[in-house]
This record gives sequence, structure tokens and C-alpha cells, in this order.
Amino acid sequence: MLTSDLPMLVPELMDVVRLFEGAEALDISHSVGYAGGCFVNAVRIGGDLTLQKDRAAWQDELHFKSLVKRYAKLALYRALSAATGVTLPWGALTGIRPTRLAYQELEAGRAFEPLFREMCVGEDNIVLTGQVIAGQKDVYTRREGCCDLFVSLPFCPTKCEYCSFITAPIGATRKYLPAYLAALEEELAASAPLIGSLRSVYIGGGTPFVLEAEELARVLAAVAPLRTNGCEYTVEAGRPDVFTREKLDACKAYGVTRICINAQSFSDETLARIGRRHTAADVERAFALAAPYGFEVNCDLIAGLTGESFEAFRESVVRAIALSPENITVHTLCLKRGARLKEETARLREGELSRMIAFSREALTNAGYVPYYLYRQKYMAGAHENVGWTKPGHACVYNVDVMEETCDNLALGANAVSKKLFAGGARIERHGTPKDIPTYLAKLSKLIRERAALFLAK
Repeated sequence: MLTSDLPMLVPELMDVVRLFEGAEALDISHSVGYAGGCFVNAVRIGGDLTLQKDRAAWQDELHFKSLVKRYAKLALYRALSAATGVTLPWGALTGIRPTRLAYQELEAGRAFEPLFREMCVGEDNIVLTGQVIAGQKDVYTRREGCCDLFVSLPFCPTKCEYCSFITAPIGATRKYLPAYLAALEEELAASAPLIGSLRSVYIGGGTPFVLEAEELARVLAAVAPLRTNGCEYTVEAGRPDVFTREKLDACKAYGVTRICINAQSFSDETLARIGRRHTAADVERAFALAAPYGFEVNCDLIAGLTGESFEAFRESVVRAIALSPENITVHTLCLKRGARLKEETARLREGELSRMIAFSREALTNAGYVPYYLYRQKYMAGAHENVGWTKPGHACVYNVDVMEETCDNLALGANAVSKKLFAGGARIERHGTPKDIPTYLAKLSKLIRERAALFLAK
């Protein structure tokens, strides 16, 4: 149990507690004050008290509140690290976007490295953050009126063991598909006045290729009036067991420029264990089937899948590189409550997972890839991160925009969260749609009106 004399800090402090396995069961108390130009944080874990003083000045009330939060989390991290003997790769940083903090420092005319060191971030991740910022330089922008379009197709062949998304096997949800496609057509038709300068389109899931070719073509046809020439256009094709030439033909006909082939692993044993109904050879066949179309390709791998050894993960990285996709994203297994693996697996030994992450960085760098986006999630194994790697000149615009929140994001379909930026991104307002497909369909007209009010607001 954790208590603080500033109850508003408890959710933020709990994010730190969850980084340390078993720490949620500890009796922890926290208090904070400001004296002599220092933030003073006292943390008691059981009977042990630690006191931390951090000297800092602030510009205004908002900055003061952010510093209160920063140094409270740092004090708790250091106390838990001392109590457990565990140091974590991102130290006291708990936010989804480490690069956000780095950009704030750079935009203020300061190097970000000193702050990251103060927050106990590992030197390798400080270097990684700098590499990601360099990898974004040709894509990163903060222009008013820019917009990305996301279309949600939350349908899958089967539900993977690690998945916490709302997707369900297509056999259980196909009855909703005709009404869902009609709803997307209505949403897309209503979206034209809401889009300024369109930077990218992303049709994601789920597994969009689980739709039949003619169903997928309906979605692509509805997007067509909104898309401008030269706009990046991605379809998350997904799993290779649903690839067909007809679906690739439809993508090519409607101007899709990039597809995602989500391998996750090249170990047949791992794929079977996580509920995939395909083999590593099927992944390679999907690459071969897509090759003549000239799409750029994103490929996903996951480090830390249950039961997978370092050797098996290493082989997956090697085989993914051999296929030469433009992007390879290395995810760390995220044990969320909605995923069956959350309850059914123990965490990997940290040394094993760290070896996987380190190998992927070395191998991808040696193969000529550069990191260009990263993000973190709660409940990630080993408190690691997800990193997208690209061949130079092939960064996915949508991934950068979404991770850095530099553009409006118009998101359509069930479980879609739109984001509208105001004052150059200083304020972001969100609009979410229901996760449940029948509820989404029932509220469609209201959702369209609400989204329009947000995006047309000044």
C-alpha cells in the first residue's frame, strides 16, 4: 500500500512502484516539502526512511507542479532501487514518450542528457534517445493544420495470447461486419471538412487483411476521396495466414504505399504457443507474395514472448533482417490485464530479456537500420521499451506523428481515439469511441457530431 501527503501524486507514484516486481505489496509512505531552494522528499518503506533533496527553481505554478511530480518519483525510484537492489533501464521515467521530455529540454535550449542522468536513465538509453531524435529529423514537424487519418478494423483471425486489444476472432464478430463497413463509409464521408493538410493514412486493427478482398476494397474506396497524392498510406495487413494476392491487388489499386507484416516471431514453437495459426515459413511467403507490388514494409517482432529463449529471439531478428523490410519494430512483451499471458506466465529473467534487447540493437545497427521512434507502456516486461528501426529515408510518418503527438489525429471506427492539437500542441483534446462494436454502431451519429465539434473548434 502506498500513501502520500499529496494524494494527487499517488497515481504517478504507483507507476514507479509497478516498475519493481512485488513492490505493490510493500507498505510505502511518502511526503514532500520545499525548503531552502530544495524539493525535499521523504520515503518510508516498511521501517526504512530515506530523505532526498533536489535543488531546483521554477518559472510558474505549472512548472512547479511538474517539478514536484518529477522529484517525488525520483525519490521513490531511488528508495525502491536501494531496497530491492534493482536498477531499471529507464530509471524514474515512467511516461510513454521519453523523447517528449528530451524535446522539451532541447526546445528550451538545453541538452537533454543531464536531466536523463538525473532521472537515473541508463547510458545506453540516453544514447538511444539521441539516435531516435536524429532519426526523426526529416519527418518530425509541428505545423498547424496537419492531420493523420486512422481507420480502425478491429477484426482478427484469432486472439493472440499476449493481446489486450478489443479484437475478437472474426468468427464471433463477422455478423457485425456489414453494418461496421457502412458505418466507416458514413464516418469517412463526414470527415472531409475536418482534415487540413493530410500527412498520412493508417488502416489498422486488429488484422485488416482478415476481411475479404471486396470488403477491404470498400474501406479503401471510402478513404480514396480524402487521400492526397504523395500522402503516406499504410495498411496493417497483419498476419500472413490471411494474405492473398487479391487483397494486395486492392491495396495497390487504391494507392497504398506501405503494409505491415506482423511476424512477432520466426519460431514455429513460439507462434503455436501464442495462438498463431501460421508458421515462420508463412511469414516468408507473405513477404515473397508482396514483393512484386513495391510496397514499403513494416515488420514487427516481440522480445520476451512466453517460453521463447534468447537463441530463438536472436534467430527471429536475423531472419527478419534477411527479409530486408524498410522498418523493423522490436516490441517488448507487455503484460496487460486484458492479455491471458498476464495471468499465465511469469516474467522473464531480466538478464535474458536485456540480452534480447541488446542483441536487437546491435544487429539492426550493423544491418544499416537506425532507430526512429520509441515508446513505453505500463506493465512492460523488464521496464523496457518498443523501438522502431528504419532504413535511412524510409521512416513511417504515421508512427512518428502519433508517438510524438505533433499532428492532429482523426481516428475512425470502434475503439478509436482522435486527438486535436491546440496552441501548437501545448494542449491536446481527445475524443474516444466505444470499444464494443454494437455500442459504437448505436452511437454513430452522436460520435460524428462530437468529433466534428472538436475538430472545427478554434
